[in-house]
Amino acid sequence: MSFHTLSAREVIANLSAFDTVIDARSEAEYAEDHLSGAVNWPTLNNDERRSIGTLYVQVNAFEAKKRGAAIAARNIAAHIEREVIDKPKDWKPLTYCWRGGQRSGALSLILSQIGFRVTLVEGGYKAFRAAVVQDIPRLVPQFDWRVVCGTTGSGKTRLLKALAAQGAQVIDLEALANHRSSVLGAIPGLAQPTQKRFDTLIWEALRQFDPARPVFIESESKKVGNVVLPLSLVDAMRQSPCLNLVLPDAQRVALLLEDYAFFVRDVDHFCERLQVLAAFRGKVLVERWQTAVRAGDFETVVQELLTQHYDPAYLQSIRRNFEQFEKAPILSPEGYSMQAMEALAARMLQDSGQITQTVISGPDPQSRVRVALPEGMDPGSSPG
Repeated sequence: MSFHTLSAREVIANLSAFDTVIDARSEAEYAEDHLSGAVNWPTLNNDERRSIGTLYVQVNAFEAKKRGAAIAARNIAAHIEREVIDKPKDWKPLTYCWRGGQRSGALSLILSQIGFRVTLVEGGYKAFRAAVVQDIPRLVPQFDWRVVCGTTGSGKTRLLKALAAQGAQVIDLEALANHRSSVLGAIPGLAQPTQKRFDTLIWEALRQFDPARPVFIESESKKVGNVVLPLSLVDAMRQSPCLNLVLPDAQRVALLLEDYAFFVRDVDHFCERLQVLAAFRGKVLVERWQTAVRAGDFETVVQELLTQHYDPAYLQSIRRNFEQFEKAPILSPEGYSMQAMEALAARMLQDSGQITQTVISGPDPQSRVRVALPEGMDPGSSPG
């Protein structure tokens, strides 16, 4: 039985039709990015691929292919022993490599000769990547975006988590990017994904959403750390209805000290990151902050970071870039804890029947804040 090929565009539309998606590239290639749900069965591992590449250049293609074939045969045999022996006859794998199909083709040929119905991605990962880049701008306009705005420390990420836990459609860009989207936003010990991987993660999230329901997203800038948002998503966010999450300064400081506890534990690292702000706020002020941090006065430093650095920049940017921010309903949770955010999320997601122009900011009816909902925003199932 021979295997057959499928274009990348057809593959991304029918990924659920396959029992296993197999990436036959090396571990490093797989780590950079891969198809959704793919497992990595390297035909040549990192070192082997490098060695065969060197042989190809320094000797000739024929000698490289002989040596490569011997290594590939051993690796494919090991994959079959480990992963395939218990598979039923109707198992349907999808395979791919970088572009030409030699590595995935070798694996596919053997699997097909066993009797499995094997599909090979035409053009490999390179074609998949191009299809994803083209598909994101198609998907983005389908959704009713609700943009959660709010100054640093207002609890936007906590609210998104609470909404997601209660069944709302949420895309948490900072979680996908492994970064908290500021000069101090790098998370120790957690590397950011590559740009390709970040794009694929966004695409994977988009393809799961129901266009009939709103999607909540944070008001990010064009970059989250070192990765860049798709332009179509940036444009959609900036044109969509906004929600303005507000907390008192003291609660914002407390929230940030919880979420950035690694800075409290590692004062030297905190001072090192603060040094980056010298270009924006001046050497004298940054040195004063560093001295305060070393003295344990974290609250004062965080408060001044908010009022003197983050808040002015955020408000200027949000008003300039997000068209509907000025008419955003104000959301005022009863505190900064996850419990308070969960309560707010529950009120936001109440069934239709709420008073048309009301956003509830507290459990008591007296705490209701009357606001004008942005034009086109459903006042029923969600105030956002």
